[in-house]
This record gives sequence, structure tokens and C-alpha cells, in this order.
Amino acid sequence: MSEPTRNESGDGRVVVIVGASSGIGRAVALRCAGRGDTLVLAARREELLRRLADEVAALQPGGAGKTATVTADVRDSGAAAGIVDAALSHFGRLDVVVYAAGWNVRNRSIYETTDESWQSIVETNVTGAFSVTRAAVPAMEARGGGLLVYVSSSGAKRPDQSGVAYQASKAGMAALAHATMEEARAAGIRTTVIYPGLTDTPFLEHRPVPPDEETLRRALQPEDVAAACGFVMDLPARAHVPELLLYPSRT
Repeated sequence: MSEPTRNESGDGRVVVIVGASSGIGRAVALRCAGRGDTLVLAARREELLRRLADEVAALQPGGAGKTATVTADVRDSGAAAGIVDAALSHFGRLDVVVYAAGWNVRNRSIYETTDESWQSIVETNVTGAFSVTRAAVPAMEARGGGLLVYVSSSGAKRPDQSGVAYQASKAGMAALAHATMEEARAAGIRTTVIYPGLTDTPFLEHRPVPPDEETLRRALQPEDVAAACGFVMDLPARAHVPELLLYPSRT
């Protein structure tokens, strides 16, 4: 089984980051760039992706040609497969996928959730993760293994006010990850689910009531979650972290 740390040319890993344009995904991209990884950045917002690609190139040793961007909506299974295809066509391999895409709505309680809002949340948080996973596993298997990291939520571990669809979808993401590991571990596939608590990202703008300044001051930062992802990514292939919980130390 090969180690997803350095590729044959001595360059960094080929890492796909889904939901890279802001928040945790963006922080993961910047961290990986600083470590010399080759990146495929995927998100819906093309302009933000372009800006991030410029930042990433400035951090990467020999940055020219080490980043590809894919404007894609993971709710479309074809677009999700296209993200993996981009890694293979540009760089010839795929070592790590970080699924950091997520969605929620403002009117999120059981009393307010509509068929449409349920569907939009589940399609992004679970169906999108499934589509990317389904495309990534054969590509990883072909090179002897790989790692899939899923950014879930503390709401999947302990009930909160993030909404029924959001909590159900993030729990479903974890089930997807663990089932994939059981089915594909013989092919060298590893999966990790990271459960961040409150994190100060633009995602909080979708809350019914935005957090106050004191709450935000105590919240995790995107870089904290990126560091947790990095810890898992830096482990050798013989090591497996099924789950990692990361909460603010003061709530």
C-alpha cells in the first residue's frame, strides 16, 4: 500500500478540496499550499475560487501549474465526478479528498423546514458527498489507497439548534464515511469524519440570529479545523482516525 504523502516526482500530495471557496475549505487549501501540496479546488463560486488560486500559488513552492480550479455544484453527480476527473487529467493521481462543502438555511426548525429546504440541505451535505466519494474511490484504489476527510458538525454528535435537516444530513455524511471505509479498506482507502463545534465562518450568516461578539470570540477559527484535517492527512497510511471531535474550549 502506498503512502499518500509524497508523489513520485517529490512534489506534495494531490489533494482535492470540495467547498474550497470560503471558510474551512479555504483554510485547508491555504494550509496544504504552504506544505507544498498540489491542489484541485472545487466550489460553486468561480470568482472566489480564482482569488483563492492566486493566494495558493503564492504559497506553493514552485506554485505555477500546481493548482487547478473546478467550478461545480456537487448536487449534480456529473459535476462531482468532474472534480475527480480534473485531478486525474491535470495531475495523474488523487491522494486525498477533503469534503468541506455544506449548506443550511435560516428557517431550519422542524416547524419551518419545507420539502425544498430539506432537499437542498441533504443534496449538498449527503448526496454531494456520496457523488464525490463514488468517483474518488476507484481513482484511489487504482494507485493503492487514499484518504477521504469529511467535515461534519458537532450537531451530528450532540443535538443543538442547527436544524433537523442539517443535523440529519451531517449524521448521514458520517454514516457514508464509515460504510465506505468498511467496504474499501482492503483497497487501502481510509476515511475520517471531523466534527467541528461552533466555527467563525461566513456560514454563520445563515443562522436565524447571528452569534454575538463574545460568542464569536470564543468560537473556533477555520484554521483550527484545517489543522485538525492536516493532522489526519499527515499520518502514515498504516494509521486510521475514524472520527475527530473539535469543540471550542469555552462555550
